Amino acid sequence: METQKKVAVIGLGNIGKAVANNLVNNKYNVIVATRNANEANDFAAQSGGFAKSTTIEEAINKADIIIPAIGFGSFKDFFSDNGSSLQGKIIVDVSNPIAPDGNGGFKKIIGEMESAGELNKAILPKGAKLVKAFGTLGAGTLASSSNHEPEKDVLFYASDDTEINNDIEEVIRETGFEPLRVGGIDQSIRIEVFGDLHEFGKLGKTVNIEEAKSKL
Repeated sequence: METQKKVAVIGLGNIGKAVANNLVNNKYNVIVATRNANEANDFAAQSGGFAKSTTIEEAINKADIIIPAIGFGSFKDFFSDNGSSLQGKIIVDVSNPIAPDGNGGFKKIIGEMESAGELNKAILPKGAKLVKAFGTLGAGTLASSSNHEPEKDVLFYASDDTEINNDIEEVIRETGFEPLRVGGIDQSIRIEVFGDLHEFGKLGKTVNIEEAKSKL
């Protein structure tokens, strides 16, 4: 039997907490870490034993799959600070390159045809592998649509390294969603905010697997 991949969620903001909670709710073990150690400890204490809290450095060292639930602008420092430790790891980029527009909405903070996935791939530490996932839905939907019945809702992802697809698809399923690959990292723009496959873009909602396939 294949050993369960070790997953670390780093950062417990809205997206990070939603992903970690979904894993815990499906009885999948997860490592949690954040700069606020008390926050990680509290989350682990309420997880029924399915979450373990530790330092960011130890979480990276212990896990096979790293989910930095951090803002787009923080990835450069995250990669710089932990570059050697991230070698050989699968890194899941949940980020969206947006900021408040001053009118109650959001604006894109990179070029219109640029994506966070491609920009983060360009600065990826040597030997690490990048997947774009979990940022295709808002945090509220990630929490409320997990384990939807009778059919699971789809969570799109993008990856260049097809040999890691089974690993990321396992984690997506363990968060209560059905995985569907849209292509390589060059397709990230489609599953980021304002993209045609994002909840806050043309898609506008969650979809089941048949609906999702019709959009590709």
